[in-house]
Amino acid sequence: MKEDRQDLTTGSIWGKMLFFSIPLVLTNFLQVLFNMADIAVIGQFAGSLSLGAVGSTTTLVTLFTGFLIGMGGGTNVLVARFFGAKDKESTIKTIHTALLVSMAAGMIVLIFGLLFSKGILELLNTKEELLDGAVLYIRIYFLGMPAMALYNFGNAVCSAFGDTKKPLYYLGAAGIVNIVLNLFFVIVCKMDVAGVAAASIISQYLSAFLILRALVKVGGDYALRLSKLRFDKRMAGYLIQIGLPAGLQNGIFQVANLFIQAGVNTFDAIMVAGNSAAANADALLYDSMAAFYTACGSFMGQNYGAGKRKRVRNSYLVSLAYSFGIGTIGGIALVIFGRQFLGLFTNDPAVVDAGMKRLTIMGFSYGFSAFMDSAIAASRALGKSVIPTVIVIIGSCIFRMVWVNTVFAYFKTIPSLYLLYIFSWGITAVVEIIYWVHVYRNTKIG
Repeated sequence: MKEDRQDLTTGSIWGKMLFFSIPLVLTNFLQVLFNMADIAVIGQFAGSLSLGAVGSTTTLVTLFTGFLIGMGGGTNVLVARFFGAKDKESTIKTIHTALLVSMAAGMIVLIFGLLFSKGILELLNTKEELLDGAVLYIRIYFLGMPAMALYNFGNAVCSAFGDTKKPLYYLGAAGIVNIVLNLFFVIVCKMDVAGVAAASIISQYLSAFLILRALVKVGGDYALRLSKLRFDKRMAGYLIQIGLPAGLQNGIFQVANLFIQAGVNTFDAIMVAGNSAAANADALLYDSMAAFYTACGSFMGQNYGAGKRKRVRNSYLVSLAYSFGIGTIGGIALVIFGRQFLGLFTNDPAVVDAGMKRLTIMGFSYGFSAFMDSAIAASRALGKSVIPTVIVIIGSCIFRMVWVNTVFAYFKTIPSLYLLYIFSWGITAVVEIIYWVHVYRNTKIG
């Protein structure tokens, strides 16, 4: 991987960030497609009850995977910073401490999931006929959480070094294995939801093995070595300080989304189905935009370490421009081709009409989320994670709960529910940008 490392402190930010982010966009896009393939296999070959059982775990799975992804963000920021500063000792300490922290986080999530998943699913009002299947699926799926934590660790280190291609290759290989095993376990072995879960964890351990193997074989001083595994309290503190708030933020977003879903559930079954079909667009666009937030952390981290103040600021502005552009173009495309997109999930014209109510509003809104998320990524790249998390919890999560119980409760229309997204993003973005400017002006760089 030595030859794949990129010095992000020189050259055109526009060009480097674009080529840096394309593999990340494809990685996230593949992940969404593989998840859709899981749902398609279980729905086509195991029946509606099995599909409902797996689908009822989505919020819980997203909550904990989001937590592990957030923890990986702390690794990305710190490794990029020390690598940019050419501080080999701190880079090596961070990598090996981050591996231990990631392993611990994965095990904690695994144990928590095994012990409390049934209780949480009951709190989420999972239908009785789906509960046993959902509990079986989630308990098997959670066995893969340590592997997911390790993959996110390896992905974060590779991205910090400027290498975004290898994680794409490894995820692609694991995703293909996942689809093949899904078909084998469900169709041939008749394992139902257990088969889908087993296929998922096998592919997760494969992707973790491949990316850790690449870090072991890396050239030079940055190779992952068992002999160098040491728990450095100072580095662990930095990792948790940046990563933990990001992980908690991702989890809390899922809690806030439950209130939105409760609002959707006040309409008829056709509107609920249309919302579910249209919501598939969220992952496609959010995850594509998220690639540029990762790029923001890597570019700002390296330039922060190198003491290049102007490139730190410009890295934020370029990542904002790219993420806003992809959100806006992708959103408008969904408005124009929304019926064709919804047709992938339903053949019912009434459900398509209902889904278009969401896509029409969200399509013109997605791009504006970039102003919020880019500012959050930029603040974290400068080592500030707690305050951005508090701001986003108040501005996006609590605000949404209040909106549902006031504005939506008054108008009781579907547009009055969906409009909360752009209002919450707009309000939160203003405060996040003000905070980032404050941090940038008061941080010594160079």
